[in-house]
Amino acid sequence: MKAILSSEWLKLRSVSSTYHTIGTAALTVVLGVAWTFYVSGLAEDRGSLRAAAPEQGFLPLIQISLAVLGVLAITSEYATGMIRTSLTAVPKRSTLLLAKAGIVGLATLMAAGSILLVTYSASRLIAGGHQLGFNNTTFTDDLPMLLASALSVTALALVGLGLGAAIRSTAGAIVSVVAMLFVLPGVVNYLPPPWNTRVATLLLPNLVPQIADQRLSSRLGDGFLPPVAALAVLLAYPIVTLAIGYCVLERRDA
Repeated sequence: MKAILSSEWLKLRSVSSTYHTIGTAALTVVLGVAWTFYVSGLAEDRGSLRAAAPEQGFLPLIQISLAVLGVLAITSEYATGMIRTSLTAVPKRSTLLLAKAGIVGLATLMAAGSILLVTYSASRLIAGGHQLGFNNTTFTDDLPMLLASALSVTALALVGLGLGAAIRSTAGAIVSVVAMLFVLPGVVNYLPPPWNTRVATLLLPNLVPQIADQRLSSRLGDGFLPPVAALAVLLAYPIVTLAIGYCVLERRDA
């Protein structure tokens, strides 16, 4: 298993798409700094200002960028035919997919955690004594949200890997991830109550604040999952999609 993990790690770090996706996610730091400078300037004129924390406002950029990394971790092999070589070297397909999931999960967790922490630290340093709302809490207060955000990125990257294994198309898997992250939350708003609230609490973008034990926005009513339940739902996303991806991988020829 160690040799398989080393091989998958070599594959991931030897392709340029890995650095492109992580680099795109890292733009969050630049955008977060620019946003903090902007709202700090407004706060100087108004005395105080309630502004969104940049590590949360730009979280979707990290999520979608590293989800693409998860997709490409397997669809790029289908596109080049490398998947045949991989399956020849590792005939047991469950072991191959599990190794890919382990490497993608670890890489995205480290990347997301680092980007979020740098964005958080830089924004608080720049904000200084300005009354911006997001800098009135301590690191201990914000740590649950940071951890939940990093976990959501990792989960979405693994979802991308599972969808890539199932669909075998880069474009199709990315569109599916985008729909899950951006389209479904909007569609749910049109469901009749109380189903709009019930379904909304289960959607991936809304799980982060619930894991951090924070209530959702008022537009979603009183819907709220306990942190443990929200974490369980978050973990269910990659487990289900990877299971589907494995079933397709096992039953269809490369």
